Amino acid sequence: MADEKRIKEVQPKDVQQSLDKENGAYQVIDVREDEELDEGRIPGSVHIPLGTVPDRMNELDPSRTYVTVCRSGKRSARAAEALQDQGFDVRSMAGGMNEWTGKTE
Repeated sequence: MADEKRIKEVQPKDVQQSLDKENGAYQVIDVREDEELDEGRIPGSVHIPLGTVPDRMNELDPSRTYVTVCRSGKRSARAAEALQDQGFDVRSMAGGMNEWTGKTE
């Protein structure tokens, strides 16, 4: 466990503040499954279900900073770890959509 990677976490309010700026610091990646999106998603987020993250990393811009989000924060941490392993600057949103109070679409 000593080698366990530290995934950076960001609070939902900080993600919201970033998105409120025209060129916000974060691009949000929603890693939930298709049927979960009916519960609402963060405006402007990119939907890449967790199981497809390894195959779809080539769609991401390595110069951007990403925030992964799921329902509670567990899957987004796994997605963030996979992206971090490939050199991406990524954070996991603490608490996931359960803690999100911002707008949804």
